[in-house]
Amino acid sequence: MLVSDAQREVRTVYVGGFWGQLVSGAIWLTSAALGTWATPRAAIIAIVAGGFFIFPLTQLMLRLSGRQASLTSDNPLKALAVQIAFTLPLGMLLLAPVGAYRLNWFYPALMILVGSGTLIAMYFAESFSLGAWVGGGTLLVFAWVGRAAVRAEMRSGN
Repeated sequence: MLVSDAQREVRTVYVGGFWGQLVSGAIWLTSAALGTWATPRAAIIAIVAGGFFIFPLTQLMLRLSGRQASLTSDNPLKALAVQIAFTLPLGMLLLAPVGAYRLNWFYPALMILVGSGTLIAMYFAESFSLGAWVGGGTLLVFAWVGRAAVRAEMRSGN
């Protein structure tokens, strides 16, 4: 299988990341709400525990939407999800000392692990849950962007 074909299959099967990012965004926003209106402890438990359910909930949403829920066996990118699934939780171990040192750096540090967050840690560290609100909102926006991109690709026949 050519790399371009493997990438196209990933985009098509996972709808440009739509369901995974939608599920992730919902977990982040739930954690943000708990961090804002409950306790930091509840918020941290929600995002860490919720992270374990991202893949199964994404698979459920794909199946409920009537879509294929996995890549073909000859797709060389099939192992990538497994690598990510094991790498991120190990990286999350770094959040314990960060949160112990400065609790308001928890979400920016988590955002750095998943791809962003430095600006919040540097300039908006007085807020505990701001990073969760920004992270969750960003995930939801990119869920829709990815979905639209895959739909456009499918319409154009590429």
